[in-house]
Amino acid sequence: MLCGKSASEAGHSMSVRRPRSRATVTHAVIIIFLEFFAWGLLTTPMLTVLNETFLQHTFLMNGLVQGVKGFLSFLSAPLIGALSDIWGRKSFLLMTVFFTCAPIPFMRLSPWWYFALISVSGIFSVTFSVIFAYVADITEEHERSTAYGLVSATFAASLVTSPAIGAFLSQRFDDSVVVLVATVIAVLDIAFVFFLVPESLPDKIRSSKFTWQQADPFNSLRSVGKNPTVLLICVTVFLSYLPEAGQYSSFFLYLKQVIHFTPAAIAAFIAMVGILSIIAQTVLLSVLMRTIGNKKTVLLGLFFQIIQLIWYGVGSQPWMIWAAGTIAALSSITFPAVSALVSHCASPEQQGVVQGMITGIRGLCNGLGPALYGFIFFLFNVELSDVAQPAQSPPTETPLVPGPPFLIGACAVLVAVFVAFFIPENHKLSDAPKPGATAHAQNGSTLTPPLSDPEDIEPLLQDTVM
Repeated sequence: MLCGKSASEAGHSMSVRRPRSRATVTHAVIIIFLEFFAWGLLTTPMLTVLNETFLQHTFLMNGLVQGVKGFLSFLSAPLIGALSDIWGRKSFLLMTVFFTCAPIPFMRLSPWWYFALISVSGIFSVTFSVIFAYVADITEEHERSTAYGLVSATFAASLVTSPAIGAFLSQRFDDSVVVLVATVIAVLDIAFVFFLVPESLPDKIRSSKFTWQQADPFNSLRSVGKNPTVLLICVTVFLSYLPEAGQYSSFFLYLKQVIHFTPAAIAAFIAMVGILSIIAQTVLLSVLMRTIGNKKTVLLGLFFQIIQLIWYGVGSQPWMIWAAGTIAALSSITFPAVSALVSHCASPEQQGVVQGMITGIRGLCNGLGPALYGFIFFLFNVELSDVAQPAQSPPTETPLVPGPPFLIGACAVLVAVFVAFFIPENHKLSDAPKPGATAHAQNGSTLTPPLSDPEDIEPLLQDTVM
């Protein structure tokens, strides 16, 4: 997320005392929990609807739907962030929650409309961006890392519990009940924002100017090549996050089709990886940063990611996937470590610019990764061959390489390791672009937590919910 010169930044960078607000971090936590809990419930019904709607080229269509959504989110996040600096956070929270949850009831009413709405909902699926701005408005600088960590941990917790509950309801009743419960929770979230969430951005510190440069999502990306160290960091992020974004978009479908996981097993897998990731990104990350340093922690995280992707690609037995999931949790330290490395390399006034470039790269990967994985599955003819086959039945023929996209992703991460090896650990980015519109362009507000703190949690399943 970007730190730019915005209204929310003015609230903590100026010497003027911040106006007291009734808004609290608890409001942000409840919004995030309800939204992603509702979507997490739909993990099992989502697989069924994908099977029934796209019997041919299922992985390809799933990748395209998720790719369009991710790319639209990348394009719209700066505009929504900039406008929220002018008009306040509450109206945009209401808008993002409403349009993000709008497709849910259409899962049973009309699957085609459901997937169409998911694609276009990417324009407004930037709740996290507005939430981080909301938190920045109401916290002091020394409180912010803890607040961001609480929001991120709440997101992870919602996805740890909700898939298991959804799988239970689906097995006990049917998918329609799950969709109904998810719809009710989404409506509660919208009502909570409308009736109970106070505005966090007082009128007196709101921005009064808007330029289209602020809304340009490519503005920060244009500055990537101006500094060799920034270029190395951004290439590393691109090569490592591209397969990660693609993996998240198709992995649950892959577990059902290739590994023949039951819905209960998928929910348990999500819970295990989520819990281990939270531990890895707090306890393990903190220990590694103190003992081996930022750069070596990044390289170690990339090494874990390579092992995880190779194991996902060649593993054909459930125990292999469970073991690879443990490695995946360890690899989740990579991006927080990269962000911490940047925070040490960049001066305080450059943090927003460089972090904004990295966020722009990740946003672009959220659009490209799912489409790339879907296309590779299509090229290798990996499809849902028999929807009616019992989940526990073994495949009639196990391919030599069950998951080709994961192996290709491992190759990309291997190149990322080579690039990251040349990143200077203690180099100061003296020639980095000056902060300004570029920093503000990506999300239009102070959305970046102090990324060197152990509380900086990157939820493993972030951006995976359709």
